[in-house]
Amino acid sequence: MTPPLTDFIAQHPRLFILTGAGCSTQSGIPDYRDHNGQWKRQPPVQHRDFLTRHATRQRFWARSLVGWPLMANARPNGVHNSLQLLEEKGYCRQLVTQNVDRLHQQAGQQRVIDLHGRSDQVICMDCQQLHERNTIHQQMAAENPEYAHYSASAAPDGDADLEGIDFSQFRVTDCPACGGMLKPNVVFFGDNVPKERVFTALDSLQQSDALLVVGSSLMVYSGFRFCKQAVKLNIPIAAITHGKTRADELLTLKLDGDISEFLIPAAAALIPLA
Repeated sequence: MTPPLTDFIAQHPRLFILTGAGCSTQSGIPDYRDHNGQWKRQPPVQHRDFLTRHATRQRFWARSLVGWPLMANARPNGVHNSLQLLEEKGYCRQLVTQNVDRLHQQAGQQRVIDLHGRSDQVICMDCQQLHERNTIHQQMAAENPEYAHYSASAAPDGDADLEGIDFSQFRVTDCPACGGMLKPNVVFFGDNVPKERVFTALDSLQQSDALLVVGSSLMVYSGFRFCKQAVKLNIPIAAITHGKTRADELLTLKLDGDISEFLIPAAAALIPLA
């Protein structure tokens, strides 16, 4: 008997794939939520707080000195490789990721929309110039040598659980081009995904046979919206994840467990499309 996921993909070969943090946990990058969709730790920095409070920026960048190297050194795992194999075999029309780690691209995935941006870039909020995150990280580390000895457990998206520290003396690096405020080129909580990015993804969903959700609880609306739209378009939805999702009642197929145990054999079994 063919496994349900293999059957689902074979019957709906033009997949719109939506991925979340669960894809990257095997690469050592923690996720935000537990099996019930609840926060595992304090919610991440809010967009408005980052823009309006210098103390928030100090805390963010100080914690990033500890947390960013984990993100920078992460490598694709079997989930990323299997999704790339699905694309190579002709089963992926579009992959949209809520992750900012660029591991899909490192695995060789071609059709990727980084819904929430990319953490390997830093953008100036004044002149809009982009900078390499590694370069800014090295500059900030050089300006704050007293933070070099700190260590902490990793948190999602290049953060670290660095607590009980006085961040008030931390020196935040300004834009090398104009002296403006720097921010990772990602969509923080409380901000909106750029409309053109959303419209491009929705157009692709409309031309797909099915929506496959991989490693996302869909608790954030920016991902859940694709499930709502799929229902409107009468497009079936399958999800592979640990625990509860916001879209459970909308799903055609729900696979609850280790993502790689479902996805790796399915991608390997499927015959390349002509």
